[in-house]
Amino acid sequence: MKVLVTGADGFVGTHLVRALRARGDVVEACGGPGAAKALEITDTAGVLERLDRFRPEGVIHLAGISSVAWSHEHPEETHRVNVGGTANLLDAVRKASPRARVLVVGSGEEYGRLERGVRAVETMPLAPLSPYAASKVEAERLGRQTAEATGTAVVLVRPFNHLGQGQAPQFVVPSFARQLVTISRGQRAAVVEVGDLGPVRDFSHVADVVEAYLLLLERGVSGEVYNVCSGEGLSISETLDTLQDLAGTNAEIRVDPRRLRPSEIPWLVGDPGKLERLGWRRRHQVRDALREVLEEARA
Repeated sequence: MKVLVTGADGFVGTHLVRALRARGDVVEACGGPGAAKALEITDTAGVLERLDRFRPEGVIHLAGISSVAWSHEHPEETHRVNVGGTANLLDAVRKASPRARVLVVGSGEEYGRLERGVRAVETMPLAPLSPYAASKVEAERLGRQTAEATGTAVVLVRPFNHLGQGQAPQFVVPSFARQLVTISRGQRAAVVEVGDLGPVRDFSHVADVVEAYLLLLERGVSGEVYNVCSGEGLSISETLDTLQDLAGTNAEIRVDPRRLRPSEIPWLVGDPGKLERLGWRRRHQVRDALREVLEEARA
């Protein structure tokens, strides 16, 4: 299968491209600015030219702004990249590769605040609380409209939090890991600077997320949306405790106000039942992902 991946040099993208090539797919890996095969997703002509030249059978759209915190500071740019970029890609697929299957990757953040103990299902109303989440809701709407209006096969995905090697250091778990590594080496005081440790999130290993995307690219129903999640909640505090256990540290915890979000979501856990009915199963544990993040920080 010929597969074009946007955001191929990002956290999930690097794992996904490796998995696609390992199974024999021909991959056009489109990275961000500075990458060997950079693709500016907001460049309408450039996106069309790349699609027209490669003529993919499958497209996985990962490119975009991924930081909730950054989106609060730059809402217009977040909308321009995440919504405008998705519109460009879908239009290019329609013109250059109308038979291609497309995966538009959204976010579990689209659900907003849930009642504690409730797992999000795909039919729930969406209530985004950040410019990032709002942009993903809009991009998803474009994907659904494209599927209905043009017949292009567009599958919509709402992944929840995922962990593993390669995630940018400004995200919460890699940030914890880097601090703990320097503490364990005696390079800084035994104090971990944190934001709000109370929120509960649904964490998956990035390898399981990649397997879900590969399955959905092949078997997902066009116009339908699928949660990619474990169905289990883990607090940020518990992830830090596990990291400390793995690192062999017992550092003091100190809240840094600069690390607090403008609008935090106390509980965000998804229901993976719809994805599991396609045959997906979680194969990796969160502790394994945390161990890998810590190993990367040590390296």
